[in-house]
Amino acid sequence: MKRFFPIDSKSEGLTLGLILFFVLLMPLLNGLVPDGSAFHVSSFQLSVWGKYLCYAILAMSLNMLWGYTGLLCLGHCLFFALGGYAFGMYLMLMIGELGAYKSTLPDFMVFLGYNELPLHWKPFYSPVVAVLAVFLVPGIVAFVFGLLAFRSRIKGVYFSILTQALTYAAALLFFRNDFTFGGNNGFTDFKYIFGADIRSEGTARGLFLASGFMLLAVYWLIAWMLQTKFGKVQKAIRDSENRVRFSGYSTTHFKVFIFVLSAMIAGMAGALYVPQSGIINPGEMWPTKGLDIVVWVAVGGRGTKIGPIIGAVLVNLLKSWSTKAYPDTWLIILGCLFVFVVLFMPNGIVGLWAQGKDLWQRRKGAGITEPEEAAA
Repeated sequence: MKRFFPIDSKSEGLTLGLILFFVLLMPLLNGLVPDGSAFHVSSFQLSVWGKYLCYAILAMSLNMLWGYTGLLCLGHCLFFALGGYAFGMYLMLMIGELGAYKSTLPDFMVFLGYNELPLHWKPFYSPVVAVLAVFLVPGIVAFVFGLLAFRSRIKGVYFSILTQALTYAAALLFFRNDFTFGGNNGFTDFKYIFGADIRSEGTARGLFLASGFMLLAVYWLIAWMLQTKFGKVQKAIRDSENRVRFSGYSTTHFKVFIFVLSAMIAGMAGALYVPQSGIINPGEMWPTKGLDIVVWVAVGGRGTKIGPIIGAVLVNLLKSWSTKAYPDTWLIILGCLFVFVVLFMPNGIVGLWAQGKDLWQRRKGAGITEPEEAAA
């Protein structure tokens, strides 16, 4: 039974239960509680929390690489944005003639002088193609880049720098107006998703539930993988890749697979994020976004299952508050938070209990030995 429900402790089961309760409660407070009530959750608040859940999925995908495989990717935001753009193309085509220019073409194409829809856009009239592209586009990019990098034995800080360089190059490419993806404005002003009004309360509840259940599904997938032989090899690569290679395993194949899988999960998070945020532009793949994800994982607890979820939600809550109260100092706050975690909380928020318990036992042990040495 544990093989299919991989929960290691009662506290972990309780945490998952609280997440499920939260995911089910928020739409109920939006749909059943009257607007004037203090317990009512507006559609705007629901979409904000839905975005936090998407960020949590993104953090979990990076933790698969960094926390369990030892590969620090500074460009994971690229896969998030590629998934968002893939689904955003479908959303843009669903606007139809309701745009500002009353044309079947997206508004930015009319503005730039396009007379017909580019060939690579036409398949995205189909929602099936769009959903497949959400997984395939980030996966193919990760496969090509990962195969070249890992076959060349690139790892450590060099791998991190290369992923950041890839993200920077892609961002510059997407910022160009002639790249058919809206330039620096990107995609926005969505109207419909799968035939439903994207701005309705029912759609907001549906997207929030989809984000919540997808988070739980990704959590289950990671927990299940860690119990398999693949998960054990994955953590062995993190601890000592040379020993794994000398044991006869092809670490290149393992790393390429986990890199592609994490990229596809990040792309899925991006696809859920776009209809809830109402926009996708190249700013989502700017290198600083990749550093934000690293902070989320580090704050919550790298190499833990719950940690990335906690870190992503708490850091973004802090960002929402600080950008209103202290708009000019958010980056300083973020930098100080990361330095504090590295110096004093190496295991993140999840590891605080064990860290404090260990410190207490060491002090207690020191207090016992000192009187014994004095008596001797």
